[in-house]
Amino acid sequence: MQLIIGNKNYSSWSMRSGVLLRHFGIPFTERKLRFDFNPGSAFYAELARITPAGKVPVLVEDDGFAVWDTLAIAEYIADAYPQHTIWPQDARPRARARSLCAEMHAGFTQLRSLCPMNIEAPLQHLGPGLFAREEGLRGDLTRLGALIEDALRASGGPFLFGAFGAVDAYYAPVAMRIRSYGLPVSHVTANYVERLAEAAGVCEWVADALAEHDFVAEDEPYR
Repeated sequence: MQLIIGNKNYSSWSMRSGVLLRHFGIPFTERKLRFDFNPGSAFYAELARITPAGKVPVLVEDDGFAVWDTLAIAEYIADAYPQHTIWPQDARPRARARSLCAEMHAGFTQLRSLCPMNIEAPLQHLGPGLFAREEGLRGDLTRLGALIEDALRASGGPFLFGAFGAVDAYYAPVAMRIRSYGLPVSHVTANYVERLAEAAGVCEWVADALAEHDFVAEDEPYR
């Protein structure tokens, strides 16, 4: 399989699928398309050959079959590799894990827009001010903390549903945001963020992101 991704420093959506595949040691190759959001760019032209969605990530099988959207990719991987704990085994925890992924997929709009993922940039000085000024950001972080703390309380940890799974890969980009921007979170959430940052697949992704040294102005609102 080949995973088509964007810049690792910026592409939170790509990170979800890349971390999931890496954590479980599933064989795949990566192909990075450098972000360029100008109409008619090589980024959009190449994506158009692969998926009508025109977005990364895209998982492409050897025969050219393509799966796009991070939720669809997670489900496809779970079906193809049922031996891995990509979702919890029991029905109710599995449904709850999917609920957490779906809420992250569709929500947290203020956190996303005000704190775009930037693994490399030292932006810790910005988080407290953004938190103080932006009611929507405070609301997103409150909700995020409640989700994380409830899941850890129910499962006993160390990850959201015990063993590392799709939901943790899904929450890895928001963990990067919390770290990069120095966002204030509870002690429980902060500890989870650090455990997630130390997971092997996340560490590999972060190392690659730090090695990119590629500045994309559209993804750098604060620099």
